[in-house]
Amino acid sequence: MHERNDGARLDAAEIGAELGERATLLQFSSAFCQPCRATRRTLAEVAGMVEGVAHVEIDAEDHLDLVRRLEVLRTPTVLVLDADGAIVRRAAGQPRKADVIGALGAAVRD
Repeated sequence: MHERNDGARLDAAEIGAELGERATLLQFSSAFCQPCRATRRTLAEVAGMVEGVAHVEIDAEDHLDLVRRLEVLRTPTVLVLDADGAIVRRAAGQPRKADVIGALGAAVRD
């Protein structure tokens, strides 16, 4: 997961779900994407381990304006948002659990 500080910020209305109290794992998926299923499991597991972290999955095809604005080129793409909805990390492809946990460290402020 690499750092992304382009000032992009997302809110609950844009992603169709409440942001996590401490951070949000935002996953862009598509219908027939095998790695998306494994990514969903990984992100849900991590979100369940860390208090105040939400996992939100978005169907890329249903949110093309957002996909274009954020330059999502493939699924799965995972964005890690801080409590204010700012994008702090981003990864394309299926992430490893350890990488997701590490990326959350950059987003979660105590």
